Amino acid sequence: MPQLHPLPALDPSSGKSHHKGSPPTSFQNPWPSWPAQHGSPLDLLKTRFGNRPPYIPVPDDRSELVQVLKPDFSPPSARSSFKVTWIGHASFLIQVAVPGESRAVNVLLDPVFSERTSPVTFLGPKRYTPTPCSIEALLDAVPIDVVCVSHNHYDHADTSTLSTIFKHRGRDVVFCVALGNSRWLTPLGIPKSQIWEADWWDQVDVSLQQGKGDASSSISSLSTSRASSSLRITCTPCQHASARTPFDKNCDLWCSFALRIPKPDGSHSSIYFSGDTGYRTIPSHPDPYPIEDLDNLPNCPAFARIGELLGPFALALLPIGLCHPRHFMSSVHCSAEDSMCIHRDVKAKRSVGMHYGTIRGGLSQYYEDVRLPPKEWREEAERLKLRWRGESEDWEVGLMDVGESLTM
Repeated sequence: MPQLHPLPALDPSSGKSHHKGSPPTSFQNPWPSWPAQHGSPLDLLKTRFGNRPPYIPVPDDRSELVQVLKPDFSPPSARSSFKVTWIGHASFLIQVAVPGESRAVNVLLDPVFSERTSPVTFLGPKRYTPTPCSIEALLDAVPIDVVCVSHNHYDHADTSTLSTIFKHRGRDVVFCVALGNSRWLTPLGIPKSQIWEADWWDQVDVSLQQGKGDASSSISSLSTSRASSSLRITCTPCQHASARTPFDKNCDLWCSFALRIPKPDGSHSSIYFSGDTGYRTIPSHPDPYPIEDLDNLPNCPAFARIGELLGPFALALLPIGLCHPRHFMSSVHCSAEDSMCIHRDVKAKRSVGMHYGTIRGGLSQYYEDVRLPPKEWREEAERLKLRWRGESEDWEVGLMDVGESLTM
């Protein structure tokens, strides 16, 4: 059974301004980058059914879309710190070589394998790019130890996939989520003893060895030790929202994650996973908003703080799609320009684009060609003169194919 060893919060001075109530009954984004009113039913109706553009079909020619490769789930070599495999959308497998462990520690980020990202199987956004394998095939190949879920939206929190993982792994897997999210995990049969429910800046060390605590629990009591030989997961802020029904808006906290990976020489490497996030709120006029004026808008300060406390990161996994129309989506979904700012703020040495090329929602099918996000990501890299993956060994930003692995 994996053991989680909670640590004191990394940034206790940050306060609880994201809490509403004490104890919190809901949550909020406490920054000027978040609009006073976001996503009202009237605004949604106007955006979706008002003077909208025509429907944009997914190209029939798959050569124009993200390519799907047969995955290689072999563990990272002794010379590597970690291996990252893109499953599609925001789903990643992270295989971490930890000194002193008998095998790699295996972490799934926002795993989604269902055909639809919806509370029902017959309606809702449908996958147009397949997964590189089934969840069962992945579980047969890789012993999953930790599952991190950034928030409760259906394209990130897939109960069918999570149930399958738990049924396959039983007591040998733990789930890391932000505050409130255990309420929809426990009905799947997952015991609270296998759920780490965290606030922003909470930290936990992960070990594959059985701890000295209660053998029935995967989570030990609060520890002040700072073991340099453990994988460390930090629940970090981001700018988003949550809901699984029309009646539970923002009842569960949303987050990003930072993974600190130890090296044999005592140093460490780090990965930043943004989950779903916005960076600023773009007004509806002018449209399009001038790129040279973006820096005049308030931006989310959480990312610079993450970079200050946890950076630099060897790799950041950043969202680049499902971000149009900008006046409606910018608060919660980053564009290429926004994620390049996060790349800078968190002090990422390298960043890979995600959250595109797999599914699309009710708005994006009218406002965003599925080929647009990778195009905009590359154009922004060129504008900023950042080295592109595949064109330089010392690359700074790039893309991956579904099923492709990146070893660092």
